[in-house]
Amino acid sequence: MSTPPLFTFERSLAGKKILVTGHTGFTGAWACLWLTEIGAHVAGIALPPDQRPSLYEEVGLASDIDSVYADIGNAADVKRAFDQFAPDAVLHLAAQPLVRRSYREPVSTFLTNAMGTAHVLEAARSTPSVRAAVCVTTDKVYKNNEWQWPYRENDPLGGKDPYSASKAAAEMIIDSYRSSFGKTDGSGLAIATARGGNIIGGGDWSEDRLVPDFVRAVTEKSQLTLRYPDATRPWQHVLALVQGYLMLMAGLLNEPAKFARSWNLGPQDPRSFTVREVLEELAKSWERPTLEYMTEPLPEAGALALDSSLARNALGWAPPWDTRRVVEETASWYRDYYRARSDARRISLAQLSRWRSDLQDAGA
Repeated sequence: MSTPPLFTFERSLAGKKILVTGHTGFTGAWACLWLTEIGAHVAGIALPPDQRPSLYEEVGLASDIDSVYADIGNAADVKRAFDQFAPDAVLHLAAQPLVRRSYREPVSTFLTNAMGTAHVLEAARSTPSVRAAVCVTTDKVYKNNEWQWPYRENDPLGGKDPYSASKAAAEMIIDSYRSSFGKTDGSGLAIATARGGNIIGGGDWSEDRLVPDFVRAVTEKSQLTLRYPDATRPWQHVLALVQGYLMLMAGLLNEPAKFARSWNLGPQDPRSFTVREVLEELAKSWERPTLEYMTEPLPEAGALALDSSLARNALGWAPPWDTRRVVEETASWYRDYYRARSDARRISLAQLSRWRSDLQDAGA
């Protein structure tokens, strides 16, 4: 399969030194893969992979990028990584991203998600080479009213569970750094936040997530426990979010005054899909595991939707795949991987190439 030509945002990042926090995680690995494909010089700071398999290890990223294994909760380690690499831009992905784990480990969740973000931004502002920071939060930063209307960037923030509250706190920290220390004239650090929803895609083996749980049930011939089957979630391919992050980073480097703000990156599909419907689509593309339903699940938001018109209109962000295609491509990644695990890098690059080719065909 031929490689699609570079897009404008990719050309802006080619040759740049980019530090990715959380590079050993699911989204971080896909981001690093895309960045290395377009010729960026990538370094990462994160904890070592905490699960096996790990996409970061399976696609062999350790040989492509400079890695620092450290906890962003340690300010000195974060600053050391910045001094060592002197990046042009930062993609801040490192987080404790699981709602249910946040109930078990609330203090460490706040330390990583809130104070870890402060450590990253403090290191970025005190490193002269850094001109752009894209900080990734979540759709769950909004005060959830369980209404049918999508949330806009100026809606109130909130969060009842520790994960959501920690991310809302991170947003306040980011806004404080942007207001107090941010530069929009190209002379220093410009900061943007990206608020995305649930992501799916090949290479995720995290706990308490629908697709990884589905994959484990299929491959281990075990039972899949389903909670909130009728809850709607913003199902997006991981590459949709990574595309948005890279476009924002390029925007900050070229027109900081325009892009140094908060951005929603929600699904473009006009139809919402429930957990049950996504499970049915996965089963069609692979096989159906045995199901059970959780009788007393922990509290979670039942309905979340983002208004992403700003990203569509001002950023030009338009992911090319609808929800059914996203689920189909996700299932095909896992099917192909479990047939030939040694081909994980080829499988991933082929999917990235399809995404970029479809993006080109869509007129991006």
